[in-house]
Amino acid sequence: MTPLPPDTAANASNDQHPYARLTPDQVLDALSSVGLYGDGRLMALSSYENRVYQATLEDGQRVVAKFYRPGRWSEAQILEEHAFAAELMAAEVPAVGPLVLNGATLHQHDGFAFSVSPWRGGRQPELDDFEVLEWIGRFLARIHTVGAAQPFVHRPVLDLQTFGQASRDWLLGNDIIPLDVAAAWKTQCDIALELIAKNIHQERGGGYFSLKDAIPIRLHGDCHPGNILWTPLDEWGRGGPHFVDLDDARTGPAVQDLWMLLSGDRRQRTHQLGALIDGYEQFRSFDRRELALIEPLRTLRLIHYSAWLARRWQDPIFPANFPWFGSSDYWRGQVDMLIEQIEAMQEEPLVA
Repeated sequence: MTPLPPDTAANASNDQHPYARLTPDQVLDALSSVGLYGDGRLMALSSYENRVYQATLEDGQRVVAKFYRPGRWSEAQILEEHAFAAELMAAEVPAVGPLVLNGATLHQHDGFAFSVSPWRGGRQPELDDFEVLEWIGRFLARIHTVGAAQPFVHRPVLDLQTFGQASRDWLLGNDIIPLDVAAAWKTQCDIALELIAKNIHQERGGGYFSLKDAIPIRLHGDCHPGNILWTPLDEWGRGGPHFVDLDDARTGPAVQDLWMLLSGDRRQRTHQLGALIDGYEQFRSFDRRELALIEPLRTLRLIHYSAWLARRWQDPIFPANFPWFGSSDYWRGQVDMLIEQIEAMQEEPLVA
């Protein structure tokens, strides 16, 4: 079966959705097609964009099988993600990449593209511990050193157009927003995107710094706490963070991989950022002008996230897990958050 193009996959009815065919037997058959034989134990792991399963093999080994959402990425884009993961692991960065099986990392089974990775345990890091943040900062610098060595050719860029304008236009063009909220949302969204486009923060030297001024590098792209697994140190000093899920790897400013690790009020975020950058700069310099991009990037993610939910709504897992999405109350909440982001983007950036 040929993977559905993005719009068709997004708008298919539930029983027609590609993942409706992905039964446990299909998962085990896919694994056996690459020489891995499961003992029947499968556990679905938390993932909305793809389908990801932990499988126990006959020899007791555990692996993670990832079935890519049909139509989202091209084969070239997926292989570029795999190559990036391999570069990171070759540089001894603790990233989890796919196994090479039968000479390949990407496989096909009954219309699904899939990969298999080793299973790695761990928990989310304690981000209120500055030593942990400094440690993560060191590894982010090492990821970015590898990321800066060469560009992505096929994977997308995180920019105003792809995350902001395209998401806004798709939501409005497909009448996703209820009529009683649509005008207010569009107004605030337009103001926010205009602020991002106008380079709103002036440097002390008199110039401006915006997304298009940052030096783009290959990024993890979705570096939130859930994509960092932490293991305690053992008696040999092994442990600490390892990075998973490079599915959103793309080109963008380095600060994209830092800001999602910040939380709390301005004082707390300032201290957290300081710890991250202290660790980061032990391995790589950080352009502090990029701190002016934190709130613009947060705003773009907010807009993109709503479009992402709407595009995936015909996948049965989305209504089940996001029942609050799409109501007038949801969109009024988005209007309020856009207003807050407009104010935040006009404040002085964090300093570290």
